[in-house]
Formats: sequence, C-alpha cells, structure tokens
Amino acid sequence: MVRNFFNQLEEAFLSLLLVSMTLLVFVEVVMRFGFNTGIHWAQEMTLLLAAWFVLYGASYGVKVGAHIGVDVFVKLLPKNAHRFFTILAVALCLIYCGLFLYGSWIYLSKMKMIGIELEDMPVQKWIAMSILLIGFAMLMLRFLQLGWKVITNQTDGFGLTDEAEDSMAIARELQEMEAKEEADKARASDKGDRS
Repeated sequence: MVRNFFNQLEEAFLSLLLVSMTLLVFVEVVMRFGFNTGIHWAQEMTLLLAAWFVLYGASYGVKVGAHIGVDVFVKLLPKNAHRFFTILAVALCLIYCGLFLYGSWIYLSKMKMIGIELEDMPVQKWIAMSILLIGFAMLMLRFLQLGWKVITNQTDGFGLTDEAEDSMAIARELQEMEAKEEADKARASDKGDRS
C-alpha cells in the first residue's frame, strides 16, 4: 500500500516535470513566433525542468530496469561470474555516484554561501540546483537496492531493457497479424467462390 503510493507519487512527479517542460516550450514558441514576444525566464526554467527530469528520472530508470546497457558478454558467463560482475558494476556505479554527490555538495554549499540567484528568476541557485544532491542520492539508493537484490539472489542483473528482444517480439506480432489477415482473406475468398 505505502510502496504503491510512493511509486505513484514518483511517477506523477516525473510526469508533472515532463508536461510542465513541454507546455512551457510550446507556449514560448507560440508567443515568440505568433506574437513576437516571449517569457524572459522560460529558457532557464526549461533547462531546470529538464535537469530535474533527467537526474530524478535516472534513479527511476534503475528502479524499473529501463536503462539500456551492453550485457552480451556478461550474459555468456556462468551464473556466479555474472553475479560477480553485476556486483562489481553496482560498486563502480556507487563510486561514480558518490563522487558526483560529493562534488554536488561542495558546489551547492558554495552557491549557498555566496547567495547567487538564478539569472532570470529571483530564486537562490542552490535551491534550484538541489536536484544534483537529490538525484545522485536517489541513484545511490537505487544501486544499493539493486546490489542487495543481487546478493540475496532476488535478481541476477540490472534488468536492462533488451531492445533486440523487444524488436523481435514486435516483428513476431507483425508476422502473426499478417498471417491472420492472409487467412481471413483466404476464408473470405472461399466464401465468395461458394456463393
């Protein structure tokens, strides 16, 4: 129950970011080309919304296994070796996120200390850019969850999106639809001949 609520909240937040960004760009384009005017803060806000969407969405992608990866070599390995390399990859991802998290903390601390505002909006820059900390902290949390699932044998890898398999499934569906259409045409033709 609580997990479903947080999942829906996370998806709603990502949807809100994407819709807001899209609508803002649409309104800005209409105002610029239709009325020769514009919103002076639209570009900066669009960039911030995109940053929030990407950095927040990266952790969601790890959670649902939506990232694309090259795992051909790893899939050929025995199960224990596959688990080892998955855990190694998770550890490297954690180190990477940790470095960015540390750098983000230093950057945002300096922005807060200096008190710089955004160029086009009266908002403290450290507040607007706080997604750096939030995004990388959430990404680290997702990698820790994934590492735990691999260690406890709940999963065997990252659960990456397999584009080749998805494409083959679509191709099979299309072939089945074409075969069905051919069969329907043949039946209709047989009925027409009998009449």
